[in-house]
Amino acid sequence: MFFILFLFFATILLNLIRFVCKLYANFILYLINMKPLTQIILDTRRSKSDKRFPLKLRLTYARKQKYFPLGLDLTIEEYDKIRGEKPRGEYKDLLIKINGFEEKAVRIIESLSRFSFEKFEIGFFDKPLSEKSTLPDFYNDYINQLKSEGRIKTAQNYNDSLKSLQVFNPKVSFDCITPEFLSKYEAWMIEKGKSVSTVGFYLRPLRTIINEAIEKKAFSRDDYPFIKKRYQIPSSRNIKKALNKEDLRKLLNYSPTPFSSTDKAKDFWVFSYLCNGINFKDIAYLKWRDINDDRIFFIRNKTKRTKKLDVQPIVIPLLEEAKGIIVKWGNKEKEPGNYIFNIIDKEMSPETIEKKIHQFIKTTNYWNRKLAGKLEIKADMTTYYARHTFSTMMKRMGASTELIREQLGQSSTKVTENYLDSFEDDVKREFAGKLVNF
Repeated sequence: MFFILFLFFATILLNLIRFVCKLYANFILYLINMKPLTQIILDTRRSKSDKRFPLKLRLTYARKQKYFPLGLDLTIEEYDKIRGEKPRGEYKDLLIKINGFEEKAVRIIESLSRFSFEKFEIGFFDKPLSEKSTLPDFYNDYINQLKSEGRIKTAQNYNDSLKSLQVFNPKVSFDCITPEFLSKYEAWMIEKGKSVSTVGFYLRPLRTIINEAIEKKAFSRDDYPFIKKRYQIPSSRNIKKALNKEDLRKLLNYSPTPFSSTDKAKDFWVFSYLCNGINFKDIAYLKWRDINDDRIFFIRNKTKRTKKLDVQPIVIPLLEEAKGIIVKWGNKEKEPGNYIFNIIDKEMSPETIEKKIHQFIKTTNYWNRKLAGKLEIKADMTTYYARHTFSTMMKRMGASTELIREQLGQSSTKVTENYLDSFEDDVKREFAGKLVNF
């Protein structure tokens, strides 16, 4: 008997759950397919000095309402005459005008593939932005702005981002940028053999472009896809790139043929390591005026155009070894405005400067890789290794993350933590051994 009652109530409960789920599904479909409601009203909430009230278009969508002024002010009596059975004269003309507003509103709504109040407002008030500024337009404007600022490499990153999106969808537009589109793009990239890092590399510029479009009301803030519950740009933890103590000792103690390519590559790697892990692009931009009282003061090239007002210069104590490298490879004309190293010069265009720095890094990496092979160092030993090795050595010597962040010139300790190398395997084995040998 008990089992029969249990089955009876379980069946009722199951049917009730199905009914609720069906209702919920229908409600979601209703929200998706529902169209905004339009109505011309006299907004009598607050009168003007002449006791007239503004005429407005009231738009209702997804249980939200927004009012759009139509540029007409009427008294209640005038509004009643317009809405009467047979308005005449000027009231008839006003009725035709009001009906025209509503007809235009309906046309705008029907033309939008995905409705938003912001898109409607742009179309209703004949703002040219939504028609003339497409997603590629925004990309190209931003790319040109970056080029004008001399940020050639960043401009190329944005260009690569746009090209990748256009390969995925040749007709890519603002209307395409939804969480579903981004998820499909990510899956497509992974299927093509691209890494998670590459996906993030292409989507971060898109996020910036969408933010720009929102500011200029070409994209609805309500449709912003880059939030936790919609779509998050994937990221992968950086592979640590730091030399261990033994390999670092090998490198520092090795003496190549003086003024050879290997000698130069090794010296610049060491200079970066000794100077707070300074980025090689920043090395190229160092000027003689940046040296004062045996210290280098400089602002990172990537943060010179930051919107922050309190950007602090990085201060590097110049060790004797670093001074020796400056003497050895530095520009002999020590005018304050001259670059310390002859990597770039003031007469070069931004594009040429970018190419020169790229070649400088490429050449340095080439010869240091050959040196690593000769010294039996398994690490790749690129320019990144100098920066990572500096931060890792600071960590091993007990420096706080905040101090390391300040010396690297990074924006937050979170960024710095990604730079800090995991303790080496031999260090881990050493500590593991102490669990029994103490």
